[in-house]
Amino acid sequence: MISPGLAIVLSLWVPILGCVAVWLFDKQPNLREAATLITGAVLLFLTITVFMAVGAGERPGYLLIEVIDGLPISFQAEPLGALFAVIASGLWVVNSVYSIGYMRGSNEKHQTRFYMSFAVAISAAMGVAFAANLFTLFIFYEVLTLSTFPLVTHKGDANARRGGRIYLGVLMATSIGLLLPAIVWTYAITGTTEFTVGGIFAQHSDAVAPITGVLLGLYAFGIGKAALMPAHPWLPNAMVAPTPVSAFLHAVAVVKAGVFSILKVVVYIFGIDFLSGSGGGAGASVPFMWIAAISILLASSIAMHKDNLKARLAYSTVSQLSYVTLGAMLATQMGVMGGAMQIAAHALGKMTLFMCAGAIYIAHHKTLVSEMRGMGRIMPFTFGAFILGAMSIIGLPPLAGSWPKFFLMLGSADAGQLAIIAVLMISSILNVIYLLSIPVQAFYLNPAEGDAKPQGANEGGNGGTGIQWGALKEAPILCLLPPLFTATGAFILFFFSGALYNYLKPLIGGG
Repeated sequence: MISPGLAIVLSLWVPILGCVAVWLFDKQPNLREAATLITGAVLLFLTITVFMAVGAGERPGYLLIEVIDGLPISFQAEPLGALFAVIASGLWVVNSVYSIGYMRGSNEKHQTRFYMSFAVAISAAMGVAFAANLFTLFIFYEVLTLSTFPLVTHKGDANARRGGRIYLGVLMATSIGLLLPAIVWTYAITGTTEFTVGGIFAQHSDAVAPITGVLLGLYAFGIGKAALMPAHPWLPNAMVAPTPVSAFLHAVAVVKAGVFSILKVVVYIFGIDFLSGSGGGAGASVPFMWIAAISILLASSIAMHKDNLKARLAYSTVSQLSYVTLGAMLATQMGVMGGAMQIAAHALGKMTLFMCAGAIYIAHHKTLVSEMRGMGRIMPFTFGAFILGAMSIIGLPPLAGSWPKFFLMLGSADAGQLAIIAVLMISSILNVIYLLSIPVQAFYLNPAEGDAKPQGANEGGNGGTGIQWGALKEAPILCLLPPLFTATGAFILFFFSGALYNYLKPLIGGG
C-alpha cells in the first residue's frame, strides 16, 4: 500500500513519466493514447489515496529541498489542496477520453505534442495543489503557465499566435510583476512563506496591518489565473485553442489553480480572523470584494452579447471564477466555504458546457449561438447535458452549483454585505438569459432558412463527423459520453454536498 506522503511525490512524477511514454509512442496513436489514459488512471488513484488520508485527519507531506533558510520546496496535503488534486486528476481522465475523440474527429495535427503538454501541465497542477508554501506554489504556478502555452497555440495560425502572446504575456506579467513581489514582501516581514492554519500574518499584525490592502491587491491581481478583472483578457483570448484545451483551462487545472491559490492565500497567509473585524487587517478585503462583484456582473453582461459559443462560455468563466474570489474577500467562514465548494461545482458544470460545444463543432461544425436553432432535435443527448451543466452554473437545484451560491449568500449576510446577495441574485438571472437561451432555441425553434439540415461528414464537405441514429446525428461516442458523465456528476454532487462540506470544515476552523 502506498503511503500518502509517497503518493504526493508520485503524483508529480507519474505525469512526467506519462509524457515520456507519449513521446516514445509518437508513431503508434493507439499506444500513445493508451499511455495517456493509464497515466491518468494511476494519477487518480494516487490523489484519491491522499484525499482519503486527509479526510481521516492526516496531513501528509514531503520536503524536496530547502533552497535557503525558510524557503523550502516542500509539499503538504490539506483539505482544499486534496480536493483540488482529486478534481483535477479525475477530470483529466475524462478530458483525455474526450480529447481522443475530438482530436481524431477533427484530424488535428501535432497530437503527440498535445498529449505531452497536457501531461506536464497536470504535473504542475499537482505541484500547485500540494504546495506547502508560497515559494513552492509560485514555481509550479509558472510551470503550469509555460506548459499550457503550446496547448493554447496548438493550431499554429495567426489567431493562435496572437492568443498565445496575450495568454503568456498577461499571466507572466502579473505573476512576475505582482505575485513575486508579494511573496518576497511576505517573506521579508514574517521570515517564512509556509501555509499556516489561521494565517501567518496574525503573528505579525503590527507590521502587516498598515499594508494589508496593498499586499492583498498584489496577491489578488498577481494570481492572474483567477481572471479577476482587469487581469482577465488572457482567458477569452485563449479560446483559439481546441475545445479539449478550453475545457482543461476552464475546469481541470489553469483557472482552478488561480482561484485555489487566491483562497489558499486568504485562508493560510492572511487568515480569516485577520481580515475580519477581529483582526488587524479588518476592512482591507472589502474593496476587492466589490471588484469581484463587479467582475461577476460585468463579465456576465459581456457574455450575453457574444454569439460565438466558446467566447460566451469564456466570459461566463470570468464571472464564475469571481465567485471564489468574492467568497475569499468576504472573510467569513461561510464565504470561504462557498468559494471552496464553487471550485468543485464549477469544474463539473463548465467542463460539461465546453465539451458540449466541442461535440457540436465536431458533429456539425457550428460555433455560433445563432446557429443553434433546432439543433436540440438533432443532438438531444448533447443539449440535454448542456441543460444540466447550465443549470449547475446558474445555481438551480438539484445541481451542485446551487450550494456555493447558498453559502456565499450566508457569508454575505454574516459580513453584513446584503448588497452582495443582490449581486448574486442578479448574476443568476443573467446566467439564465445567456445560458438557458441556447438549449431553448435548440429545442424549440426551427432552423434558420438555408440551414435546415445538419452539416455532417458527407454533407457539403464540411468535415463533420459523428454517429448517425436515424434523424439524430451526435458527435463520436468519445465526445458524447464525457459531457454526459460530468453532467451526471453535477447532479450527484448536489446530494453529496454535505459530505463535501464536512470534508472542508477544517478550512474554516471546524472539525
